[in-house]
Amino acid sequence: MNTTSAPEGSWEELVTVALLGTDRRTPPGCRPGQEAPTALLDAAAVETLRRRAGMQPARAATRPEPSAPDPRPPLPPAAAHRLTLLLTDRPGTGGGGRRGTAPDLMELLPQWLTLANAHGFAPPPQALPALLDAARGRTDLRPAALTFAGPRALWLARLNPDWRFALRSTPGGGAALPDPAEPERVQQLWQEGLFAERVALLTAMRTRQPAAARELLATTWTTERAEDRLMFLDSLRSGLCAADEPFLERALADRSRNVRATAAELLSALPESALAGRMAARAGSCVAVDRTRGAPTIVVEAPHECDAGMERDGVVPKPPAGRGERSWWLGQLVDATPLATWPRRLGGRTPEDIVALPVADDWQSELHAAWCRAAVRQRDPGWSRALLGAPSAPEAGGPGAVSLAERSKLLATLGSAERAEWVAGFIGTHGLSEAFQLLGVCAVPWAGPLGRAVVDALNIARDAGSYPWSFSGVMGLAERCLDPAEAVRLEGLTGVPEEPENAAPGAGSYWAEAFQRLVTTLRLRATMTRELTPPQPT
Repeated sequence: MNTTSAPEGSWEELVTVALLGTDRRTPPGCRPGQEAPTALLDAAAVETLRRRAGMQPARAATRPEPSAPDPRPPLPPAAAHRLTLLLTDRPGTGGGGRRGTAPDLMELLPQWLTLANAHGFAPPPQALPALLDAARGRTDLRPAALTFAGPRALWLARLNPDWRFALRSTPGGGAALPDPAEPERVQQLWQEGLFAERVALLTAMRTRQPAAARELLATTWTTERAEDRLMFLDSLRSGLCAADEPFLERALADRSRNVRATAAELLSALPESALAGRMAARAGSCVAVDRTRGAPTIVVEAPHECDAGMERDGVVPKPPAGRGERSWWLGQLVDATPLATWPRRLGGRTPEDIVALPVADDWQSELHAAWCRAAVRQRDPGWSRALLGAPSAPEAGGPGAVSLAERSKLLATLGSAERAEWVAGFIGTHGLSEAFQLLGVCAVPWAGPLGRAVVDALNIARDAGSYPWSFSGVMGLAERCLDPAEAVRLEGLTGVPEEPENAAPGAGSYWAEAFQRLVTTLRLRATMTRELTPPQPT
């Protein structure tokens, strides 16, 4: 459309007049006797209409494909309302300040998502933007949040750059993978696909057909980049078996040090592998029992050099700063040795007997720390029990664990009931000050003995008259992990206690507030569970 009634550039002239003011410049087209401001507004209206009338319609954008259907049943109405409340309580949306007795709703969201996923519910579509925003800010939420959000989240993520993390977090970016029974499509994607798609394909195949996945990787192994080889090799952790050994042995000669180290780590997890045997022979030549002393004693002769064979098998020759070379090499040999080697090597003794033996020349901490790493890597509960020792032992560090972090890793190799029982015994002896990391590896909700041990220890801390802030971490865990049935037992602790003479001023009221919040949170968790439980058919 051609509109020439207004002079060229008149819109720019009107803007200039508006900025300068009608007192300093007269608007174009102002008639005699007409007020300048009115003339400016009239001219702007005419020019606006002219510009709109002369605008040519843009080409219509391609309509996006609809989202894949979500076959899961919808949330019950009460649970959908609860989700809205949990998402509204995101950090930064409240007024801040003292928490008081109100539950921390955002900290309950991971547990809510776990329950919703266990029941197989689909989210309300209108809740997806807030859920994706929450997952963007908290990486720990992403696995459960994206599982719950389902296919619509991936559809939305393709339309909003702020949510692209959902595509990166989903194997293959959410794209459909070919069926392993379609070899031509599999080969095409493997040869031509993006890196994320290839990783997703290899991971999916490894889950269903481990041998086929390994053979697919072998077809392009020598032409892959070093960083890609490392990622592909890591996918072999799933379904690792003796049939993978020849491929992993060849990877020990890879040009990349990181690839060689990963291959050695995987081979050391196969107790019958040739590498495990080589490591056992090396470690066995360094550790023995000396029976000539007053009592049988473990003696250690650490390696004097790191030869080419050790380097090929994954031993890193250069130690970290402040660490001796020989102890560094010894630790790597021992933690890569199958634990079944040591009873045979050390006179048929059990793991408990071996750990109890004295170790000469200050090698005990190094040797026990390596056994700890081996027990965690090989998931050996027998050795973990021996290294943990009794929870009531006078030393909180135990006979073999050198730190609470290592102790937590050892506990993770035990069954959930045994783990909870051990941590309950530890708290009964040592209190809560060193138990935070240990509580973090216990199954939720905490088993009865563990929950009672935590509550009893908190009660003892309250009676001591100190402020509860030193136990805020444990209290936060209790809010999320105690069995909601414990709320009845905790009622008696919600009042303000009589403060002893040496108590911190006002400590009793702070403890009462903390226990009130704990009880309120436990009752809310029980309500959440009921809201997400499908009604039983009558």
